[in-house]
Amino acid sequence: MENTGFDTALIEDFRKQLQAQRRSYLLINEEDNSDEYVNFNFIGKYQGKEVIYDAAIYTLRLHYNSELWEIAEHKAARNFPEYKSIHYDEDENGDLEQLNDLEEEIGLFMAEVIMELEEEGSVKVREHVELDPNIDFGIGLDVGLNIEKITPEIMETFVKDFNDGTLQLDETLYSFQMEGENLN
Repeated sequence: MENTGFDTALIEDFRKQLQAQRRSYLLINEEDNSDEYVNFNFIGKYQGKEVIYDAAIYTLRLHYNSELWEIAEHKAARNFPEYKSIHYDEDENGDLEQLNDLEEEIGLFMAEVIMELEEEGSVKVREHVELDPNIDFGIGLDVGLNIEKITPEIMETFVKDFNDGTLQLDETLYSFQMEGENLN
């Protein structure tokens, strides 16, 4: 099956949408979009051909927190064979329901793992752009930037710099503090 993200007619239709909105990108309407994470499409080149990129841009803080959570989940799975994942359910009033005893124990274990990782400074992240040519539509792009929040200006600048080949990433390794976020 051919990747339709390279289809010239589709790219031309997409270009018209971009021009109508006076932007170099279009947001993908997902409920996950926030100040720290945005999924969007833009036109660029890949191996000399025009393509629609399917991109996710996020802050390094979010990336750092995701790395911590992933390590904590891995350690929880090793220590609690029955661990699947902690799911928070809401009652009829929209309030979070109580976790059962095992979920509570696992949540506390994971919070301790995260605090230890932070104290040790063992998790570090840096700016990055990762290409994934093996998706169904276009080319996937994973982008982590050391920014406080994602703004339209940051996205416009990223698309321009990426397409011009002038994007410069900070190679510095960073770690962050969770700032008292609720971990369980």
